[in-house]
Amino acid sequence: ASVQFTMTMGEVIDVGSEAAFGREVDQATGLVVVHFWAEWCEPCKQMDEAVRVLAKDPKHPRVKLLRVEAERDELEGVTEKFEVSMVPHIVFLKQGKVVDTLEGADPKGLFDKVALHSPAEAPEPSPHQDPDLAKRELNARLKRLTTSNPVVLFMKGSPDEPRCGFSKKAVKLLQDAGAEFGHFDILTDQEVRQGLKEYSNWPTYPQLYVNGELLGGYDIMQEMSESGELAAEVKPESIEDRLKRLIESSRVMLFMKGDKEEPRCGFSAKVVKALDEAVGTDAYQTFDILKDQVVRQELKTYSNWPTYPQLYVKGELIGGCDIILDMANSGELKEALA
Repeated sequence: ASVQFTMTMGEVIDVGSEAAFGREVDQATGLVVVHFWAEWCEPCKQMDEAVRVLAKDPKHPRVKLLRVEAERDELEGVTEKFEVSMVPHIVFLKQGKVVDTLEGADPKGLFDKVALHSPAEAPEPSPHQDPDLAKRELNARLKRLTTSNPVVLFMKGSPDEPRCGFSKKAVKLLQDAGAEFGHFDILTDQEVRQGLKEYSNWPTYPQLYVNGELLGGYDIMQEMSESGELAAEVKPESIEDRLKRLIESSRVMLFMKGDKEEPRCGFSAKVVKALDEAVGTDAYQTFDILKDQVVRQELKTYSNWPTYPQLYVKGELIGGCDIILDMANSGELKEALA
């Protein structure tokens, strides 16, 4: 018989069974926010990012954040209890009772409802916090956001509801160019809003990233649109080109479940530990295959390797967990990554 468990990832809890869900709700002393999600759902990724932001917000230390995979058999009872018919779907609980709900990808709505049902508390000062570590963590997060899609527009509002004239015009330029693009609403996250200006060395919004590189703001987009260059830049890339770009985006690239800060399986955690010990956490980058089912499936064919994690060095596949751990034990891993 399989054993169900609850796994804590930072301050966001992935619930593995109905019993675990019940325990988490019963033990909560304040607001409980439940995110019902599915692996295939693109909007769920945006809400996942919003939930992670909320988890790090010192103004709401007593808010408990739960993730429930809506289509998981072991959690069918939870999904039915809260009448979840679409994802992403957020349920807000107090003392086990529903006080509010939210459907769809709406980070601002999430933050507003949390503020409504759990008033902010003054954060405790942390004089010993390492500013360099905080900056590295922010830059790592910004890199994940700028590479979350081949084309990403950082804007005010969303494509359906732009909240400034330049963002609205930038969306129309991309739509006219036939682009498939992701977006991030910088109004929902002040850390990203301020940090991306320094990260990109670009002081205004919107900002357009293509294949992880800054293309520019609205004026540049407009000039490129008039010359025909924008459509060429944002045209959908083939899956082979995308996989090659991802593999070569870092000298040492690990495709894994989760990321180096929060591995989502035991094998990935073991490989992260081996890499950290061999070369240090800053010497390699990761890609979370749980957030992109196309990459997850197609990379198996591309690499002719059926499992994860997969480690690439200088664009070449090194292998999976067993090979990496064997190399670490023999001392070969450090030499291969040097």
